[in-house]
Amino acid sequence: MPMLSDPSAKYSAFPQVPLPDRQWPTRTISAPPRWLSTDLRDGNQAIVDPMDAHKKNRFFDLLVDIGVKEIEVGFPSAGATEFDFISGLVKSGRIPDDVNVQVLTQSREDLIRTSFASLAGARAAIVHLYNAVSPAWREQVFNMSCDQVRDIAVTGAKVMRDEASAHPDTDWHFQYSPETFSTAELDFSLEVCEAVMTVLAPTPEHPIILNLPATVEAATPNIYADQVEYFIRHLPNRESAVISLHTHNDRGTGVAAAELALMAGADRVEGCLFGNGERTGNCCLVTMALNMYTQGIDPALDFSDIDRVIETVEYCNELPVHQRHPYGGELVYTAFSGSHQDAIKKGFSAREAQNDREWRVPYLPIDPADLGRSYEAVIRVNSQSGKGGFAWVLEQHQGLKLPKRMQADFSPHVQRMADELGRELNAADIWRAFREAYHVQSSPKHFQLVDYEERRAADGTRLFTGTIAVEGQEQTVSGRGNGLISSVLSTIEEAFGLSLEVVDYTEHALTTGRDSRAAAYLECRDQNSRTIWGCGIDEDVATASVRAVLSAANSAVG
Repeated sequence: MPMLSDPSAKYSAFPQVPLPDRQWPTRTISAPPRWLSTDLRDGNQAIVDPMDAHKKNRFFDLLVDIGVKEIEVGFPSAGATEFDFISGLVKSGRIPDDVNVQVLTQSREDLIRTSFASLAGARAAIVHLYNAVSPAWREQVFNMSCDQVRDIAVTGAKVMRDEASAHPDTDWHFQYSPETFSTAELDFSLEVCEAVMTVLAPTPEHPIILNLPATVEAATPNIYADQVEYFIRHLPNRESAVISLHTHNDRGTGVAAAELALMAGADRVEGCLFGNGERTGNCCLVTMALNMYTQGIDPALDFSDIDRVIETVEYCNELPVHQRHPYGGELVYTAFSGSHQDAIKKGFSAREAQNDREWRVPYLPIDPADLGRSYEAVIRVNSQSGKGGFAWVLEQHQGLKLPKRMQADFSPHVQRMADELGRELNAADIWRAFREAYHVQSSPKHFQLVDYEERRAADGTRLFTGTIAVEGQEQTVSGRGNGLISSVLSTIEEAFGLSLEVVDYTEHALTTGRDSRAAAYLECRDQNSRTIWGCGIDEDVATASVRAVLSAANSAVG
């Protein structure tokens, strides 16, 4: 076959759905759907090494723990491993009364009977029947007419009906999928579903589940929503059917398609945790559920310990959850950019002053704490980071709340370290840079406080008397001032000839309680009009201020 000069000519635009009065664009999602996890079936079929019984049992327990009430546990006719797992799960008594398990079967009599046999003894179960209906499958895969394809579905439905009647102790529910619905003629999909409903005779009290799969995502999400709304509006006996969605992610919009199709009137969503599934995957149940959560809707799924969920999924699937995966990825709440970090830091500060519970923090659509994450990784520092980044890290790990001008003074020290190391700076790196820059809890120092005492003179001034080690040699010094800080500055000038003028001073508690500590920050100007910063930390706030003066003095001579 000759090469085309324009390879895109092989493809054509997907046709529009004849729905000029579509209603879904004006609707919103106001309640969660029924959720079905197909991790143990569709997800399992899409991994290199399918799960063994141990992994499937662990995954099943996770799904129950997070609140999934409908779980597709396997494809019983695929082989002994699948059959035995399903049968063993039923017989173990581990299926909660409020959870329904589901199995999938092609529309072949022997496979349907095997599926029912795997569920023997179940309190309740869903049997999911499917056959492909689109033109490509009819013409290229099966070489069948529309009538023949419809008859496959009808014949399978009759076998399901008869098997259920033969095992009345189980509360049977039926699901039918016109497989490849997304690329089939809508009227033919309706015709096949109506024929299946005629056989199974659903009622509003005991409805059939009609699953409308985007087996291959072939158009924009709005087209799928149009298809679902068209189907629902033209389905006879709609009140006797639960409309289910099973989107794939070939175009990267599996979640969006499911969301819009819910707006179009669907009732149920099938998918996998973190979107595992064939090709590019299925609808991600985590993303879709937490999208609802951020809109004030309880999704009825519990992801409050999302790292535990990730650990189990990665173990069972032997696939990593991407660092940028929505909500669950390791880096999705992390800012490296300086402007982002500054906005987040200010958002958290503003939140402390809020009078309401509403979450409003820049760049964070959800509170990481709601998913069991800490705030420590929200801001991380590398060469792209700004003042807000290292200030946040120091506050989170050391309790230090640097004055804004001190942040600017410290910034070159952090930038220099980041450039030298060529990697992300962790909290220990930043704390080391701070201690070295301001001579805090580090040695050697030019001036080091040994001890001191302060008293008030008869004229109201303060007298400072102390011992300061200079290059390791202790000296007794003293000075007088209007307050403790000025008396220490006076002492340094008289004893060592170093003149510093106070520009600003702030202090705050680092911790609370009997063992609390304090931090003091001192902005000074030396005789050459240079800005010099000092920081002191101590259990006693007065001593912290003395240490801040000596910190500035060390910087001035350093």
